[in-house]
Amino acid sequence: METERIAKKDIVWQDGEKNAARENKTGSKWKRWLTIALLSVLWCVYAGESLLAQEAVLGREGRSGTSEYVQDVTDDLLTKKYRESPAGNVSAPASAESELTLNSQSAVLMDADTGRILYAKDADTPRPMASTTKIMTCILALEYGGLNDTVTVSSYAASQPKVHLGAPAGRSFRLEDLLYSLMLESHNDTAVMIAEHIGGSVSGFAEMMNQKAKELGCENTWFVTPNGLDAASKDADGTERQHSTTAGDLAAIMAYCVWQSPKREDFLKITETQNYYFTDLEGKGSYSCCNHNALLNMMDGVVSGKTGFTGGAGYCYVSALEDGGRRYTLALLGCGWPPHKTYKWSDARKLFGYGTDRYEKKDVFQEPELAPLTVADGLPESGDLSERAQVELTLKLDEEEKTFPVLLKEGEQVQIRKTIPDTINAPVRRDAAVGQIEYVLDGTVIRTYPVYAAGDVPAITWKWCAGHILDLFLP
Repeated sequence: METERIAKKDIVWQDGEKNAARENKTGSKWKRWLTIALLSVLWCVYAGESLLAQEAVLGREGRSGTSEYVQDVTDDLLTKKYRESPAGNVSAPASAESELTLNSQSAVLMDADTGRILYAKDADTPRPMASTTKIMTCILALEYGGLNDTVTVSSYAASQPKVHLGAPAGRSFRLEDLLYSLMLESHNDTAVMIAEHIGGSVSGFAEMMNQKAKELGCENTWFVTPNGLDAASKDADGTERQHSTTAGDLAAIMAYCVWQSPKREDFLKITETQNYYFTDLEGKGSYSCCNHNALLNMMDGVVSGKTGFTGGAGYCYVSALEDGGRRYTLALLGCGWPPHKTYKWSDARKLFGYGTDRYEKKDVFQEPELAPLTVADGLPESGDLSERAQVELTLKLDEEEKTFPVLLKEGEQVQIRKTIPDTINAPVRRDAAVGQIEYVLDGTVIRTYPVYAAGDVPAITWKWCAGHILDLFLP
């Protein structure tokens, strides 16, 4: 009996111990939930008051609106990581056509530095361009080939009509020598030799020419041949298109060749040469070339040019001039037919004279005032949510890049347009583009400078808030 009583007593004791443990465990749960509840209340009070304070700081500012500021750069004020406007027909003075009398069906005078058209006569009508085509053939050969490349005459190249080099199939030349043949004497067979060497075939090279034209913003240009002989082919949509360009596009291509291409110095060296002599690699034949760009000797400042003629195109001419830091290109299409071979020279002189007489180069760059940009839901640098989160802005320009020379005539003004949002959403990363500065002339954007964030602004997160509250309220 005594044993049974002791056993029952042990059972009662063990049950009591279990009940106590259960009560202790329940108490721990309540304490944990109470702590969480308290932290939640504190978070709501803290975050609510902080966000209200931040909204008070922001006031009536929009969270995603855009502020636009326009400033005129006047004549009194006026004494490259920017973004240039696309090459091509950027702008044309509305009344310019009435100021000159030209023989050309289409004509353009362009500011080569900005792509802005200073004078236009039917600038956007596609027309055949004859051997002015060869400026594109030359620049692609320079960019994709080597001057010491060996080029062999194919039977197809040898069959090209005059004007031609006249080398028989199988004869080989240095590519550099052929480029003088191409640009000085405008040999049609030489153009095909170069096209086959660089592009694998004439059609393959034409694809390269058209791709380059698109890259330069020349949407109204279609190349079929490397020499400019009248021809047609179908584009990607199956539409048959004539070998053609516009005066605006051709002037833009010339500006690229002379001043923008990585091979511009080689291009200028070739097209400025008056006379050139060479032989084939085996010394079987000798060839001499004479530059037919008469304007090189007729007008000071002319640095390059290419003539052309076919029955469909008439006389054509593209040229470049540099005068006192001013850079111009011009293009003439359909500038008379035989016997009016000299019309192109008179038209070119008129156009270049129009540019040099009326336009002066002025630096219109201004350092913009860039106020810090508010970052919505961003974490202020101090960590105090009652403060405004902001990020500094920058153009990321070196000192030598803080210049923008533009050709302007009397009375013309450039507007500076700043387009930056009132606020942006967090997170913000350093060097992220957040807006832009545009330079506008005659309603056309002639240059754009992106505006970048100068630092990082992280977003407010629950993880940061929880850690911050624990730091504030727990020992």
